[in-house]
Formats: sequence, structure tokens, C-alpha cells
Amino acid sequence: MRLGFAGTPEFAARVLQALLDTGHRPQVVLTQPDRPAGRGLASQPSAVKKLALAQGIAVAQPQTLRTVEGRQVLADADLDVLVVVAYGLILPVEALTLPRWGCLNVHASLLPRWRGAAPLQRAILAGDAETGVCIMQMDAGLDTGPVVRRVSTPIAPDETTESLHDRLATLGGAALCDVLARPGPWLSTAQPEAGVTYAAKIDKAEARINWARPAVEVDRQIRAFNPIPGAWGEIACERIGVERVKVWQSSIGPLKGGAPGEILAVSDGALCVACGEGSVLLGELQRPGQRRGPARAFCQGLGLGVGDRFA
Repeated sequence: MRLGFAGTPEFAARVLQALLDTGHRPQVVLTQPDRPAGRGLASQPSAVKKLALAQGIAVAQPQTLRTVEGRQVLADADLDVLVVVAYGLILPVEALTLPRWGCLNVHASLLPRWRGAAPLQRAILAGDAETGVCIMQMDAGLDTGPVVRRVSTPIAPDETTESLHDRLATLGGAALCDVLARPGPWLSTAQPEAGVTYAAKIDKAEARINWARPAVEVDRQIRAFNPIPGAWGEIACERIGVERVKVWQSSIGPLKGGAPGEILAVSDGALCVACGEGSVLLGELQRPGQRRGPARAFCQGLGLGVGDRFA
């Protein structure tokens, strides 16, 4: 079949690699325009663009698909189907109807739960027991199209967005290849009207830890924002004053009592901090300009101990 691919970040690149590994070579790849990134803010290509160029596949980077000019690359490709994975640009109806069999989207949730931009983080924040991937036939709505294939996976108690990202990318690539093993059009099932939730884009302000919240919520917050944007808190000590600290690893702690944010215990593997209800064990922390490191080294570096407190 004549296949096109539209995607931008690493998640999409992994799905594209799965297509290539099973013999599906896109006629054209669409990805967002290069963006400034890194300390020098130099223009950087997306993960999808890097992979496509390495494979000798034609790459297009339209600013929008809302114009005839922006959609011309799709019209010229004469596609049977366009696969869309975290592309980042809205596909208007005029674009959705260009391929003979329409557009298939790989979405990282069990639709209709967590439609929208940040389904992985929202699933962990909400304490969902499971999530998954849906291969969806796209329509004009926001992740509202009928589902062609659905694959579920449990969310582990120590799951982070990073680990869930990698597993869902693998599941999504495999599910998509199963669908494309036969030509379209594909049988699909309409999403139920009940159970719709929206995964709003993550605001950086959400990453600040409020220790007055229950430990179970603080733990989810730390795991959901690993690796981006990284959950953080502030700690004060005589040596440096107040310093912002990122927290990368956590679990529910065994201790109770103490004021929210108070350090209750320090061990080789973790730092136990009181919350509004219960406590959390912080396993890996990071000071500004330094590498991530274990809890004990963090405490020794700042001269912290039991009784010191996060703001």
C-alpha cells in the first residue's frame, strides 16, 4: 500500500521504526518544522525527521495543513493511508480525506479516556490501574474517531512517564503493523459516550511539589513528571539558603507524622519526607547545575538531616 507518515517526537519515531522493520516504507514523512533546542538554542530536527532522512525517505515540514499549499505534498503522494503519531499539527477535514482509506492515529490511551495532549502523564497522576494504545480512524474531532485496534497494559506502582512512554511506543508500533498487515478500509468500533476524559497539556506550574498533599498524590506527581518537566521542591539550609531541587524517583514511605516537607529519615537508598498524609521515599534528586544522584549524597552535600524541611 502507499503509506504516508506524520509524526514528530521520539514516540512517533519508534512507531516509524516499527513500520520500517516490518517492510512498510512511507512514500513521504511529514514532521513539524525544526525548532530551537539545547543551551545554544540551535535549530534542531525532530526525532522523526532524523530517522526518515537516515532511511532516505522524503521529508516535508509544512507550517500548516489548513491551506491548499500545505496539503499539496499529501495530494501529490497519492496515498492509500496516512499514519499520524503525535504530529502536533491539526489535520483539517480536507487533509483527512486525501488518502483513499483515510488516516490512522496511534494514540497512547484507552479511548475515550484521556483524549488530548498528555495521556501518559494524566493516567499516572490519576492513579489509573491500566492504560494502553488505540489505533483510531481519525475524524474531525479531538481523538473522537472509531477504534480499529486496542491494546492494554497495566501501570506499575513504580511506573514513570519515561518507562510508560517506551512500553506504549513498542505496543503502538506492533498494533499498527498488525492493522496494516491487510489493506483497508478497516473495521472499527465507535467510542462509547461514557467515560470521556481529557488529558490537558502539562503546565510547568503543576510540577511544583505541594508536600501538604497526601503521599499517594505526591508520589504520582513525581513519577508522572519524570522526565519532563521534572517535579521539584525547595529546601532551605544555612549553607546555601533556599535552593530548588528536582526529584526524579519516589515511592510511598513507611513513616507517619511530622510537618509536611519534613525529613523524617535518611538511609542509603532514600530520603523519607512527611506529607499531608503519610510520607514518600525520595530515591534520586538533583541540585541546579549538577547530575542526578542518590538521596544520601544529596543530604551530605547540603548538610541536611532529620528535622530539616522542604518548603
